[in-house]
Amino acid sequence: MTEQPTSYERPQPGVDPTDPRGALLRAPAPARTPGGAALTPQSAPSAQSAPSAQSDRGAQARSGETPGAAAPCGKDQSGGDPEHSQPAVAETGTHRPRPAPEAIPAQPGGAAPSVDGRDAGRGQERRTGQGLTPGKPTPMRRDGDRLRFVGAATRRIARGLDLDEIVMGLCRATVPTFSDAILVYLRDPLPVGDERPTGPVVLRLRRTDRIPEERDTENGFASAPQPEQPPELTELSAVTAELCEVRPGGALAEVLRGVRPVFADTPAARAALPELLGDGGELVVPSGQRAILAPLRGRRRVIGAAVFLRRPERIAFEADDLLVAAQLATHSALGIDKAVLYGREAYIADELQRTMLPETLPRPTGVRLASRYLPAAETARVGGDWYDAIPLPGSRVALVVGDVMGHSMTSAAIMGQLRTTAQTLAGLDLPPQEVLHHLDEQAQRLGTDRMATCLYAVYDPVSHRITIANAGHPPPVLLHLGGRAEVLRVPAGAPIGVGGVDFEAVELDAPAGATLLLYTDGLVESRLRDVWTGIEQLREKLAATAQLTGPDHPPPLEALCDEVLDMLGPGDRDDDIALLAARFDGIAPSDVAYWFLEPEDAAPGRARRLARRALSRWGMEELTDSVELLVSEVVTNAVRYASRPVTLRLLRTDVLRCEVGDDVPQLPRLRQARHTDEGGRGLYLVNKLARRWGATRLSTGKVVWFELNRG
Repeated sequence: MTEQPTSYERPQPGVDPTDPRGALLRAPAPARTPGGAALTPQSAPSAQSAPSAQSDRGAQARSGETPGAAAPCGKDQSGGDPEHSQPAVAETGTHRPRPAPEAIPAQPGGAAPSVDGRDAGRGQERRTGQGLTPGKPTPMRRDGDRLRFVGAATRRIARGLDLDEIVMGLCRATVPTFSDAILVYLRDPLPVGDERPTGPVVLRLRRTDRIPEERDTENGFASAPQPEQPPELTELSAVTAELCEVRPGGALAEVLRGVRPVFADTPAARAALPELLGDGGELVVPSGQRAILAPLRGRRRVIGAAVFLRRPERIAFEADDLLVAAQLATHSALGIDKAVLYGREAYIADELQRTMLPETLPRPTGVRLASRYLPAAETARVGGDWYDAIPLPGSRVALVVGDVMGHSMTSAAIMGQLRTTAQTLAGLDLPPQEVLHHLDEQAQRLGTDRMATCLYAVYDPVSHRITIANAGHPPPVLLHLGGRAEVLRVPAGAPIGVGGVDFEAVELDAPAGATLLLYTDGLVESRLRDVWTGIEQLREKLAATAQLTGPDHPPPLEALCDEVLDMLGPGDRDDDIALLAARFDGIAPSDVAYWFLEPEDAAPGRARRLARRALSRWGMEELTDSVELLVSEVVTNAVRYASRPVTLRLLRTDVLRCEVGDDVPQLPRLRQARHTDEGGRGLYLVNKLARRWGATRLSTGKVVWFELNRG
């Protein structure tokens, strides 16, 4: 994996810019006196005393002694912590440099220089005198370094919004600055909010990270010779177990319950790590205090664990590193908790929006449809915009697009209620203006501040006409076959929810090959432009797109929708966008046969003769017997109760459709006839022989229809 910087601190003076670990936190290089001596951060020794002090400390480290040995347990004689105490004054009157804490190596560039001005200690550790591997990252050596590292790491972790980003932020922040490798285990599945998961606690290895074996030479980093890496850190995921079941009362459960990070050499961790890492766990954990097991606790429960590892050749962790690990674990766990909650909220919003909008569009006869929906923002993926296409009796289709004020969960809920109301009203086959009137009444029942705009259109493929009613919505755009785009002049009307207003419907031509585009105001209105400027830009965009395919071929619907959305530039989208495109193919007059039948006993026979002639004219004689039988049954049932002429219509499209209409609103019901019944078998035959059949109630009666597959 590619190394990433882990700190936002500016490079410290004295750090080699070609060092591939230049992002590590380092102490500033010693300043120089006019005599050429180095000034350490603790004191200003003379040019002669600095090399001698350096050599004394190196000798003490090689002999196993530590500076300030008179103060046991890392304390000075005054009982204070050497990390925060003032340096002692030697008999010579010069300040003695503060000793480095145990197990923390010196930074490159921090050694005292020689008398002739060259760095005598460069490339060596101050306490051990041993050479440092070129390009090798070194741990932090001061409390200030730790504070800066924790601040930078927590900022990096906090930037993550989802689960993977937070876990990756933890790994990139700690490797290689704090550890050489890290393993992150999370509960599977992760608990959400207050829910109490059932079943045993299972931890899954979510991510591993380590120092790469080779540096990236293509990005300006010099390829430094690397020592042979131990097999236990080369492929962590191959050695460790992917799943771990936490046994109640086991060693791992006790460590996780304790919450605090522990060193791997403690008795509790020695018993818990094999349970966590699996059978190959002993190959991963180095000896000594070179591994830390840190539980990840969210707001209510432990959600995982992190293991920080250092190579055997590296300096071991010290006590203060447990505090660093605790901070990293706490911030990561809280971030993961929030990410899980955010993911659940996003899932609920997506499901709500998905159920409010149609999953798939119908395929009505004589019209092709395409749609798009874009939320206002990724963080607010629900809104009040909706679209719908509803098949109507007589091969017609209702095209609906609406926009509820706002783009929130409340707007989406209101949108769902209005959409359901519109579907119910469409099933009654009401005129468009009546549908908007009833929607206005429904919006007032939902609340006084429930405002919405809506455009309702009904397309008839037989007559090639479209009837449109508008309630404060932007006007649709009609793209003709020749490439001319026209903004339809539709009365604007008042928005839904105002109350006490009338809506007006207009009937317009819908020629074959034309495309009607219905949209919400988010497509044409923004902070950078007004509505009418956006509508004009939309019209020009449609005309330019139509020119690409020529005057005789309309552009494909899906590509046309994509081109329309491309007109949105950066910062142009402030609201949800709903888009519905309808390509009018229509039904040719030669494919339609229509008759009126008087409600008399001779009507079924006449209906059979008319159907036979139409099928012969269309070359569909193979369907004659089935059509005559089904038409006779449906017409007989209609004329039995009708008081006005019965309509019979045959439509030849990809299927053969037969429609019989009468003035009786009661819908027929399929039932199983008894052996002694003389009737009641008509719909049973229709159900057995037809491809599909149905009955739709109209404002003037009903229509019973059936379809047969063409041979």
